[in-house]
Amino acid sequence: MKCCRLAATLSTVAALLGLSLAGAASAQAQSAATGYVALGDSYSSGVGAGDYDSGSGDCKRSANAYPQLWNAANSPSSFDFTACSGAVTTDVINDQLGPLDDSTGLVTISIGGNDAGFADAMTTCVTSGESACIERLQEARDYINGTLPEKLDAVYDAISSKAPSADVVVLGYPRMYQLDGDCAVGISEKSRAAVNDASDDLSDVVSGRAGAHGFQYGDVRPNFTGHEICSGDEWLHSVAVPIGDSYHPTAAGQSGGYLPALEAHA
Repeated sequence: MKCCRLAATLSTVAALLGLSLAGAASAQAQSAATGYVALGDSYSSGVGAGDYDSGSGDCKRSANAYPQLWNAANSPSSFDFTACSGAVTTDVINDQLGPLDDSTGLVTISIGGNDAGFADAMTTCVTSGESACIERLQEARDYINGTLPEKLDAVYDAISSKAPSADVVVLGYPRMYQLDGDCAVGISEKSRAAVNDASDDLSDVVSGRAGAHGFQYGDVRPNFTGHEICSGDEWLHSVAVPIGDSYHPTAAGQSGGYLPALEAHA
């Protein structure tokens, strides 16, 4: 009987050790997933922040963009920067996900603004007056609330499938204007309020879909408060030269607005 009890005990210990070793192997695999991949649109590539990588071409990836700043401060095991100016959700799926794999420990992304047509809306607001501006922004809001959620879901599903071990941080968008601010010229105050409302819709939808996928959301609006256009201490370009910089964060907006929102979750 003692022999049988001993055999049973040894079997139990072996089983427990097996579980323990399996858990350790799983933990080791998780800890090995430390690569960083930065996806997204111009707000992630750093348009407006200057010092662009000549090799990135029209994607305009800036050395001052928040992914570069986080990489420099944290030295992940690998860093792939595929965010690109002008990107929409399908561009992320088709062109940016190549570096993602089981070793990816962190993914960041901002996406959705181009799908919603924000660049066109801002052009309308600047060139076509208040009525056309508000009408175009309502079209954008209808798209954001009606069509964009499923497009975000497709991107987020693709990220989860290719990088199952990664922590994913989705970054939002700032409000563009400080209302009743210092701007003596430019679009009307009613148009500015409408731009902010559309931006809030975008942030709310992006946040909601990110949360539904178990991702973390970095809300940049608190960091940009007091630094919007018309604030007197802008971290966002208004109409600028080159024109592509317009309505994008400056280098200060990347380091003071976006980087802290990422650091709060990564």
